[in-house]
Amino acid sequence: MKTITLKFNGYWREVNKGGVPNQSGIYCVYSCIYNASEKTVRLLRLLYIGESENVRERLINHERLQDWQNALQKGETICYSFAAINENDRERAEAALIYKIKPPFNTEHSRQFNYYPTEIIVEGETRFLLTRFTVQ
Repeated sequence: MKTITLKFNGYWREVNKGGVPNQSGIYCVYSCIYNASEKTVRLLRLLYIGESENVRERLINHERLQDWQNALQKGETICYSFAAINENDRERAEAALIYKIKPPFNTEHSRQFNYYPTEIIVEGETRFLLTRFTVQ
């Protein structure tokens, strides 16, 4: 069994997603409410999990942005979290997260996991994520 540890950092709002690291990684897309006076976000729902060789570039040019924005209620905005991961494990980790959590905007990997058994350990900003699980 392969064990993959992901340390999620966040959160970046849609307006400042240019601050997301320019690295290989996994990203989570959330609906959230931003409190400007406290400079905090309150996460409401996990919408999507993705992976990319360059997460910042991917989020800046993401073809699903309009879909996510259409799912927002009044006063909500999009927020992102990010976990760096090497290229060799990136797709496997993404598939495991999607298979286990089943975010509403993910269809690929939501019904089957086509990899060998994998344990995922999630640290850091873990809202709506399971902190430890195994998929087979």
